[in-house]
Amino acid sequence: MPQNEFEQPFPLGDPNEAFAQYFVGRSYLAPLVAGSVPVSNVSFEPGCRNNWHIHHGTAGGGDQILMCTAGSGWYQAEGEEPVSMVPGTVIRVPAGTKHWHGAKGDAWFSHLAFITPGEDIDNEWLEPVSDEEYDRLPQNGEGA
Repeated sequence: MPQNEFEQPFPLGDPNEAFAQYFVGRSYLAPLVAGSVPVSNVSFEPGCRNNWHIHHGTAGGGDQILMCTAGSGWYQAEGEEPVSMVPGTVIRVPAGTKHWHGAKGDAWFSHLAFITPGEDIDNEWLEPVSDEEYDRLPQNGEGA
């Protein structure tokens, strides 16, 4: 599906060039809210996923909140089963959790993303999700 046919409630944004090195495939970033808790809409083309990564923080900060707003994607924490994300799915990723998220193979995927405020907020990018790991997952928009 061409990006101009992907219906979602928030802007698609611009190609996410600043973080492209941490993604397999193309993603888009639309900052929605600035301030102490910035919120962005992140969209993924079919098959696009980010690398494994960890959000760090202290004093209550560093948790990531993901809220699927359109399409169908995956979230997976290290050592856990993958979670199918569809519109309305909300995931809280505790600070210090190694994880990844991205689109299913045949579906666009968008989520709102923000990090809870605190101190020492940092993001650690790690290795890509291998094709072998990714290809084991159901790649249609309906699969769970």
